[in-house]
Amino acid sequence: MAEQSNLYVGVAGYFGRPDHKGRVGIFRRGTANGDWQHVLGAVQAFTVFVHPQNPEIVFAGTNDGVWRSTDRGATFRRTAFPDAGKQVWSFLVDSRDPDRVFAGASPIGLYRSDDGGASWLALPAPAIDTHCTGPFASRVMRLVQHPRRHDELYAALEINGVMRSIDLGQTWTDCSAGLLTLAEQEHLKSRIVSDTTAEGMLDGHAVTINPADPDGLWLAVRMGLFRSGDQGHTWKDMEVGRFSPTTYGRDIRVSPVESNTLYSALSVAAASQDGGLYRSDDGGESWTRFDKVQVHGTIMSIGLHPTDAGQVYIGARYDGEVFGTRDAGRTWQAMPLPGEVQHIYSLACG
Repeated sequence: MAEQSNLYVGVAGYFGRPDHKGRVGIFRRGTANGDWQHVLGAVQAFTVFVHPQNPEIVFAGTNDGVWRSTDRGATFRRTAFPDAGKQVWSFLVDSRDPDRVFAGASPIGLYRSDDGGASWLALPAPAIDTHCTGPFASRVMRLVQHPRRHDELYAALEINGVMRSIDLGQTWTDCSAGLLTLAEQEHLKSRIVSDTTAEGMLDGHAVTINPADPDGLWLAVRMGLFRSGDQGHTWKDMEVGRFSPTTYGRDIRVSPVESNTLYSALSVAAASQDGGLYRSDDGGESWTRFDKVQVHGTIMSIGLHPTDAGQVYIGARYDGEVFGTRDAGRTWQAMPLPGEVQHIYSLACG
């Protein structure tokens, strides 16, 4: 039986609903029981991240840089972050050094901490092409480190594709050419906030690597789930529509416990009234619906317990919707955030 862990949810405003009122920040509760606590309310929280080697440390990426907790989310303090007012959307801990932490920002930028997240320095700005412009600056939505080539990092970029570094984030190269090629296919064209129909293929939300398949790079974008077997040079449409009526890919995660098991959050659109959590037990070749709930908003984030494969959680955009299972999907519990809140962006378990 896994020890008691916490759930954390990051809440922020949404530019598509500027008049929506409600609380923002970080909410926390125990996975087994307890009430939600509003533990950080001074800022909007776009991402929440539990240190994979030390659950006492929790990071919040906000509209005011990085906030950090050293007491399992009971309290948060603003860190020494170099750029005031910078939006932070993602985190990554170097698998070789628990004190080395990376943060991804909007506009596209990377930061590194060498003291466990207490202070940060800005890395050189990525010199990549701008493929798409919209009403908001592109965001570094997710960072992943190659499980064997540890200096190799990948970043999923909202409305600008994917980029790759082979020197721990000092320099970056664009990995979006293959996505642009796929975007020439009629069924993969989508334009909402820009002037290019390649927008949907460039709308990167999450990137991950399965340690059981280290040459496979997975990307969740607006148009579905895509895989690269050559370090992002080319991409294959995994045709997730064969298994799901909804194909808007918002999140994809590899189980930290079960080899070759992946989870993906698939919805209708960025702001929709439906969605589902899907699971693959064959490394992403096939998918089945895993959740047994009806959400009323886009599923934005998946939280996987670090040691207990039976615990899986999801957060949906609207109405503070959080659902979870502690028995590998047999039963599900609704755990809505209390009172009026804005939009869920991120959920973490640890």
